[in-house]
Amino acid sequence: MTTRQITLDIPDKVLLAEKTDEASFARELRLLAAVKLYELGRLSSGRAAELAGMPRVEFLLALGRYKVFPFQAELNDLEQHHA
Repeated sequence: MTTRQITLDIPDKVLLAEKTDEASFARELRLLAAVKLYELGRLSSGRAAELAGMPRVEFLLALGRYKVFPFQAELNDLEQHHA
C-alpha cells in the first residue's frame, strides 16, 4: 500500500489543552478524521479503517465511542465476525 505523509501545524496550546503529546494527538486525529469521513459517507468502513490505522472490525467497534453507528450491512458483518 502506497501512502503519503501530510504535515499539520498544531499549536502548542492545543496539545497542552488536550493534555497529550504529538504522537497520541496524531493517532486521535487520524481516527477522528476517519470516523467523520465514514459518517459523511465519503469513505467506506474499510478505507476509513485504513486511514485510522486499525483493522476494519476494530474501527467499527470504535464508532460507538463517537456516537456514530455502522450501516446495517456492516452491523451484520460485524455480528458474523464476533459470533
